[in-house]
Amino acid sequence: MATTSDIRNGLCLNYNNDIYVVTKFQHVKPGKGAAFVRTKLKSITSGKVIDVTFSAGHKIDDVRVERRKYQYLYKDDSGYHFMNMETYEQVFLNENMLPHPEFLKEGDSVDILFHAGNETPLLAEMPQHIVLEVTYTEPGVKGDTATNAQKPATVETGAEIRVPLFINIGDKVKILTETGEYMERVK
Repeated sequence: MATTSDIRNGLCLNYNNDIYVVTKFQHVKPGKGAAFVRTKLKSITSGKVIDVTFSAGHKIDDVRVERRKYQYLYKDDSGYHFMNMETYEQVFLNENMLPHPEFLKEGDSVDILFHAGNETPLLAEMPQHIVLEVTYTEPGVKGDTATNAQKPATVETGAEIRVPLFINIGDKVKILTETGEYMERVK
């Protein structure tokens, strides 16, 4: 058991018979009254985000998780298959356990969080950014570069993103995996 003073970003806890991860928290000490902690909790199973306020000193049931490095192998009807880089043990995850599976390409490594008590996979964490090659995009029109205009582009995994007009087929681009936004062109 932990208390509200142990709350931090990334902490996993049992709440309402589900496992949640703390995505944001704020400790508040008003001028009048007792202190409390405002949190945003994201359900690991459904992805639903809820706002929860705990009073100071409230006991919370934290969940011990282990982070392990896995390599993405392939996708089939049963899900996304990954291999442990040390033991070569394979595990598969459902699509809802991956934040943005459209950016995964074979050979990429991800961190998979496991419930330490019963060894079940909870979710996968993608790298913060990923470099992919543009396989299709319309050519940019010369003279349209004065504004921050963007055009659609398809990358090697099949995902569609928005890129600046100067990006061409064959260019490698760095993408922020959390939002799917273009960051920069990579040489």
